[in-house]
Amino acid sequence: VPWRTKAHFSSPSLSPHSPVTMATEKVKDPLGSMGFLEAAVKISHTSPDIPTDVQLSMREHFLRRTQRMQRQTTEPASSTRHNSFKRHLPRQMQVGSLDLGNDYVDKDEKPTSIGRIQPELYQQKTLDSEDSSKNGSSKNCGRINFSLKYDYENEALLVNILKAVDLPAKDLCGTSDPYVKVYLLPDRKKFQTRVHRKTLNPTFNESFQFPVPYDELAARKLHMSVFDFDRFSRHDMIGEVVLENLFETSDLSRETNIWRDIDYATSESVDLGEIMFSLCYLPTAGRLTLTVIKCRNLKAMDITGYSDPYVKVSLICDGRRLKKKKTSIKKNTLNPTYNEAIIFDIPPDSMDHVSLHISVMDYDLVGHNEIIGVMRVGCNAEGLGRDHWNEMLAYPRKPIAHWHPLLESKKSEKEVSLGLESFLKD
Repeated sequence: VPWRTKAHFSSPSLSPHSPVTMATEKVKDPLGSMGFLEAAVKISHTSPDIPTDVQLSMREHFLRRTQRMQRQTTEPASSTRHNSFKRHLPRQMQVGSLDLGNDYVDKDEKPTSIGRIQPELYQQKTLDSEDSSKNGSSKNCGRINFSLKYDYENEALLVNILKAVDLPAKDLCGTSDPYVKVYLLPDRKKFQTRVHRKTLNPTFNESFQFPVPYDELAARKLHMSVFDFDRFSRHDMIGEVVLENLFETSDLSRETNIWRDIDYATSESVDLGEIMFSLCYLPTAGRLTLTVIKCRNLKAMDITGYSDPYVKVSLICDGRRLKKKKTSIKKNTLNPTYNEAIIFDIPPDSMDHVSLHISVMDYDLVGHNEIIGVMRVGCNAEGLGRDHWNEMLAYPRKPIAHWHPLLESKKSEKEVSLGLESFLKD
């Protein structure tokens, strides 16, 4: 029967796609679909209507398709997680047609951790952050070494700034440019060491002399602020040390060496000074008179160790600044005397809705004027500012004078919402 099959194939009257020919070929080829494809190629080879190059391309196409079908049968079944991922893909993306390239992967190769999440790394990072937060909460910014001695002959306290160790790095290069400011409070006189470049363990060895009677030392406290010098911006504060009791270790009759931890601080906590003014209200005329009398122990804002202070008073009603008035400028002093009256016209029925914001400014010929300190009086003020206002209302037509400590000005969100941002800038 085989020779008849061959004769049927070569017969021009018999179509190569006839059912008899295909059935005979299936019987001859026991390999299934692969044999059927081979037979189809042979049939095409005997047809004079199909060019040779087209027949070769058809053969290659069938072979590639067969190999792809065999390779896909060996792929592992997709997990439920992958199926859900496919459902979220865009419809235009045919996931089933993606070639995963499994034929380039060695079956014996063990899976690696590349590209996988490693929880231990994140856990270590968390531990590091916890350690850093613990260090930050300790508020320790290194240590400072200094010595104290009282000079009975000259009636002065000698303060020797020796060195500092383990300071935090404030610059990008991993170092700092530290220097120290020294105060003997409540006096505003300040001394300052030289700047030491690029070091976290500076050695100063600088002595300063504070004239003070020996009997007053018990009421004084030593304040040291450590800064990082910055040439092009505001100097960064590293920390501060406050020695409340000068006789803590000895009677200062001989030099006493002291070590102290530097406490973390972002701004100097030394006193900014005080302002004295009087308030007087005339209900019949609806006139409020604030008389700025004087200031004392103001913070030094200039390199010379002094300031050029003036006082600015703003009338605030329901969060809006209605008027602003200023005193004259006093040059090169930390204890200015003004005796200048500032008058505002306020109806009696509006006294419960207004307040006065008082700021002591340092005048600068070049650049912006700086705020030394601020305070507030009014019905909604706090502490002494409210008490002074209520006392003025209780005793009309009588000037009521008080000293008020100056506070640090902070642009809080509440102040900005009340429209006081311009008040702090002017």
